[in-house]
Order: sequence, then C-alpha cells, then structure tokens
Amino acid sequence: MVLKVQNPNNVRVYTVSGDGVSYKLPDWVNKKKAKKDIEFSHRIELIQDFDFPEASNRLKCSRDGNFLMATGVYKPQIKLYEFAEMSLKFERHTDSENVQFEILSDDWTKSVHLQNDRSIEFHSQGGIHYSTRIPRYGRDMKHHYPSCDLYVAAAGDEVYRLNLEQGRFLNPFKIESASAGNINDGVNVMDINPAHQLLAFGTDAGTVEFWDPRDRSRIAILNVSQFAPPSMGDDKASSVTALSFRNDGLNLAVGASNGMSMLFDLRSSNPYTTKDQGYGLPVKNLHWVESPIDSVSRVLSADSKIIKIWEKDHGTPFTSVEPTVDINDVCVFPDSGLIFTANEGSPMHSFYIPALGPAPKWCSFLDNLTEEMEESHAPSIYDNYKFVTKKELLSLGLDHLIGTNVIRPYMHGFFIDVRLYEKARLIANPFSYEEHRQRRVKERLEKQRASKIRAQNKPKVNAALAERLAFQEGKLRKQLGDNTPSVLEDNRFKNVFTDEDFKVDEDTLEYKQLHPTKSTKRLTAAEESEEEAELARGVQFSSDDGLSMDESESEVETFDKLLDKRMQAQNARNKDSVQSIRSTPGGMEMTFSVNRKKKSTESRPESDSGKKKQNYAGRRSASKNVFRQM
Repeated sequence: MVLKVQNPNNVRVYTVSGDGVSYKLPDWVNKKKAKKDIEFSHRIELIQDFDFPEASNRLKCSRDGNFLMATGVYKPQIKLYEFAEMSLKFERHTDSENVQFEILSDDWTKSVHLQNDRSIEFHSQGGIHYSTRIPRYGRDMKHHYPSCDLYVAAAGDEVYRLNLEQGRFLNPFKIESASAGNINDGVNVMDINPAHQLLAFGTDAGTVEFWDPRDRSRIAILNVSQFAPPSMGDDKASSVTALSFRNDGLNLAVGASNGMSMLFDLRSSNPYTTKDQGYGLPVKNLHWVESPIDSVSRVLSADSKIIKIWEKDHGTPFTSVEPTVDINDVCVFPDSGLIFTANEGSPMHSFYIPALGPAPKWCSFLDNLTEEMEESHAPSIYDNYKFVTKKELLSLGLDHLIGTNVIRPYMHGFFIDVRLYEKARLIANPFSYEEHRQRRVKERLEKQRASKIRAQNKPKVNAALAERLAFQEGKLRKQLGDNTPSVLEDNRFKNVFTDEDFKVDEDTLEYKQLHPTKSTKRLTAAEESEEEAELARGVQFSSDDGLSMDESESEVETFDKLLDKRMQAQNARNKDSVQSIRSTPGGMEMTFSVNRKKKSTESRPESDSGKKKQNYAGRRSASKNVFRQM
C-alpha cells in the first residue's frame, strides 16, 4: 500500500485518500491490465468511489456521524457515503450546480439544497420532494432549529426566511450594512450560535451584523474591515467570507477576503488573535477544533491553497496541509483527527492527523496502519507509453494513426506504445544506432585522453629559463598555497619566451660572471671520445682550407684545451694496456697495467708434466671391427 506523509512543524499528516493515493486508471487502459499494475493493486481507498467526475463543491457529515453527503460536478449530482460500509450508498443527479446544502435530519433522509439557478430543492429518501425559488442568487444557507426557519443569504441587502413548518416565506431581514454602493454586494456568509442561537451575517462591506431571532431585530454591527486592510492594488474594503461560532457561545471566528482570520470575544469589538493565511486569498472555511488528546482549543482556517491549524490564544501554528488542487470546502469529523476536503480535482481528499485526535470508530485501523503504510515508490502505468508531440509524429510518419486506438490524445500531444515508437524511430532513421555508437566511442576516447598526463608545450625561446621559473613557482605554491597566474602566462613577459631578441645566451662570459655557482655536468667517457673526434675533424678541415681571422683567434683562445684533448687521445690509444676504475664523481680513481707472463721453455720429465698423448696399446677398440684386425 502507498501512503503519502507530510511533516509540517514535526506533525505527521497522512493522506489516506486523494491525488497520488487513490489511484484511477485511464479510461482507455484495458481492465485486464489493472491486475498487473502494481500501483493500482496497492492503492488505498478509505471510502470507495470517493470522487466526482470533475470536481466536488460541498461536503458535510450527518449529526449521528454515520453518513457523509457531498455535492459536485459534472454533471451536477449528490453522493451519499455510509461510514459503516466505507462505500457509496447512492448518487443522485440534479438540474443545476449546488452552492450550499443543509442536512435537516439526524441522518441523511432529509436535506435542503441551494442551487446556483436561485432554486431551493428539498430532498428525501425517494428523491427530490419540493423545489422553490428566491428573488436573488443565493450564497449561503442555515437552518434555525428552534423556529424551524431556513435563512438564505443572497446578493442584495436581504436575508430570506422560509418557514418549513408553515411552508411559506416570511418577512426577510434587512441588512443595512450589506450594500456598499454596488448592486451585486450582499451577504456572503452566515452562522448560528449553538449556545444562544444568535445570528451573524458577514457582508461584502466588511461588517458582521448580529440579529436576535426571537424579536427579529439587529443587536450590533462589528466593523471587521478596519482590522483587515485590503489587498495590495485593491481599493475596496475587505469583505467577510467565513464565520464560525464556538460552542461556548462567546467566541467568534471571522475570515476576510484578504486571507486574514480574526478571533473575537462577543464582549469586545477588538480581535484577541489574528492569523494570516499567507497567500492573500479569501478564507473559505473556519472550524473550532477541540482535541481530545491534549485538551487544547485550536482553529482550522482554509483558503483555496492551504489548510492551517493554529492555537486559539496565541496563534501558534500547529500544522498545515497543502493539497495538490484548490480547496472548495472542509469538513472535520467530530472528536477525531480525520479531515475531509472538497476540491477541484476528481478525487476528494482525506487527511489523518494522529496528533490532533484518534481515528473514528469506523476506521480505527488507521491508528495501527499509518506508520506501516508510509510512502513507497512504485512503477507507473505510463511507463509502457511514450509521450510525443504532433511534430514528432510527423517526423516518424505516424500521423495517419491519429484518431485510432493506437495513439491516445493527451493535453498537447499523444500517448503511444513504447514498442511501436522504437520501431518507427528505427525505420525513420536506420543509422541512428551506428551514430549513437560512434558518439559513445568518441566520448570514451576523449575521457581516456583527458586522464593521461600530457607534456606541456615548451616555449621556443629561453626554454631552460622557463623550466627553472616553473620549478620555482611550483615550490612557492606548495609553501604558500598561492594560486596566482604563472609568469609564463603573463602578457607582460610574453616576448621573453617568443622573441629571439630576448634570448639568454648562457655561454657568454657575462652570464657566467653573473652565475658563478651554476653547476656543470661532467662528461662521460663516451661523450669525451665523441668530442675528441669532432675536434680532430675540425683541425683537419681548418688546415686544408685555411683559417680566417676569427677562427685563428678562437683557436689561440682554446689552445690549452686542444693540448689537453690530445693528451687524453694519446692515453686512449694505450687503453688496452692501461685500465682505470672510476668511482662516483669526486671519489678515488685507481689505474693499473696488465703484464702478461712468458711461457717457460725448459724441458721437464713426462712423469712430472703429465701425459701429452693418449696411449691406446693393449686396449680394445669399440669403434673398429676387432675380427678384421686378427
């Protein structure tokens, strides 16, 4: 099973039905495939068929706590759910969309519905019982049980009264503060105090009027707009969009069109707690939530985006719920942590908050299963389909399949089977695999080349100087951790390594005087012999062709060197008679000569010197035929 969990303010909120939990297959998917769909087989349906074709408008629980009635579209209809069976009991279609409804009996058998065509419909077990109309479009409706009057708030400054015992309309209430100069202004919402039956009417002008139903007169007017400034860019005063009395008879919650929720004590005209929804949207619902767990009184406020639950006295946030679709209505199951919402999506949502209260008796298993059913990932039914646009269909040559069962239109494109898409793609571009393969091979080769150590290009001029500078900079970077650019990359010194005019000649006398401690590498024996041969060839060439003035000067300058070289050449001729062993540079050198001893010619007896020739006399020969010699 799959269960979404939210954790705002460290309070767990479980989505037990709704988007992402209650799963619905597309209409064009074969029902046989549902058995193989993992997500569909592991779906959660707290209440079966808890949805409408398009959207849901209103929902309410019956007073006995056994039924839930909801209205929605499209087509306009009424659905009744029985909690004991956790399923749909019946559905009933109406002629127009519902605005508000009231359950008159303790169970579901009697209800009255305010429709958006100015009609009021009375429903019983068998269906619609009676229908009447009101002069203006209705906005809210409440049933006053002591007098059996039905109050209907509508556009304009009148609240209509329909007595259900007499079956006739009575004189309406005249709400003087309802109209603010606009003909469409009127009474948006109303509520009845459960303790002393005081009536409260919230108007478009930002006022709340209190009426006594016993003498049908106005008692007081509360101006709420002064505590709820209008939204940015709106000059009109904030209107009252939600009202809710607490059971104690003294506290009133007021919601404004700018997203502000205010709590009033009826003995004071100033709010003692103010809460902002944060989105600037009209407050749609207000509920007083009495938690049986910690006995803390909280308030639930909801706009179309978010449901917030906060403490009554200080406004401290308790938790929040953000459905994926816009909210139309909220219903809190009494004395529990279960919340139902009517929204713009097809499935209605159910949220369970264990910290707010226990699960109801008819779904007590939620207390044990919520932690076991936490969110887990499952494959989607759309994994076997590929979404393509019309342009892609034209490029694949599949546009002639539009309108058939093979291609399913969806939003701005189409769903197509993955296998058909792969075949069509290979036919449209048969060399795509080879191109992909070559591209992958090229990427791997480039990756391998990048991992190899490449030799840096040395400058053409002053290569030795550049190497020394790079070595010194590397040492400084290791010591200081400096990442400044190298001298070789500086444009100010670029010509030193590119222009021949700046070349440093390390063989000049001036350079050697400036660098007297520069180490020189001793020549090896092989390099010395090569240098001697080159010098011999140079002398022979100069004696044949004659020397110029510069060459003779250079020869005079290097006469001592030539003398040393010839002495070394003479010693090299005696190489076979004199050998030398050299140790490491700066070590000891040993020279020795090899003397060969001459063989002595003195005659010695054969007995002393041994046999010189093998004696075969008296021995048998294995290599000759003995019988032939007999």
